[in-house]
Amino acid sequence: MKTPVLIVNLKQYDQSLGRNSIKFAEIAKKMSDKHNVSVVIAPPAPMIDDTSSICLTMSQHIDPYEPGAHTGSLLAKHVKELGCIGTIINHSEKRISYENIEKCVELCKKHRLISVVCAKDNKEAGELAALKPDFIAVEPPELIGGDICVTTKPEVIVESVKAVSDVSPQTKVLCGAGVKHRDDVEKAIELGSQGILVASGVVKADDIENAMEDLVMGML
Repeated sequence: MKTPVLIVNLKQYDQSLGRNSIKFAEIAKKMSDKHNVSVVIAPPAPMIDDTSSICLTMSQHIDPYEPGAHTGSLLAKHVKELGCIGTIINHSEKRISYENIEKCVELCKKHRLISVVCAKDNKEAGELAALKPDFIAVEPPELIGGDICVTTKPEVIVESVKAVSDVSPQTKVLCGAGVKHRDDVEKAIELGSQGILVASGVVKADDIENAMEDLVMGML
């Protein structure tokens, strides 16, 4: 997966449940082919198998387990076998302990999944960099789902990039929270981000294709 990258977290919105995830996958594939960029979707877990046959797909979460008696868990080995290229870990709506983040990152390495670990600020980003994930996505929780973009606090991105690179130079930084427009993406990349993690700005858009393409154009 090349950078910059656009990851669209479909969460569990009505707009993305069931077969609705397919249209997001088809648009992501169209944007990837049209602009030669990486566009990834993270659908609700039941749709991973379907979307991964269409476009680059990540799971929204994994649990820190190998196969066994773990009722209701989502396993790294399973999502890999269903076609995922990676997973989001420790999203602000699915926070887990540092110990379990470490286990999940190790499972990703073992099963050849890209790890996208979420951090709430630059301090946490630096701490999580010690685990050497592939990506750290910095998303201030108070801005998620709102109309104020993280790029209005440029120090969050700049300081996160520095904090991560000081500990794990190979780990790339993404940013998210409030990202909705091309200008937001351009600014984020200018500040050192290697891509964007977005949700409502695309999923709840009146015109999904235009919303996604607008963000993609900001990466070019």
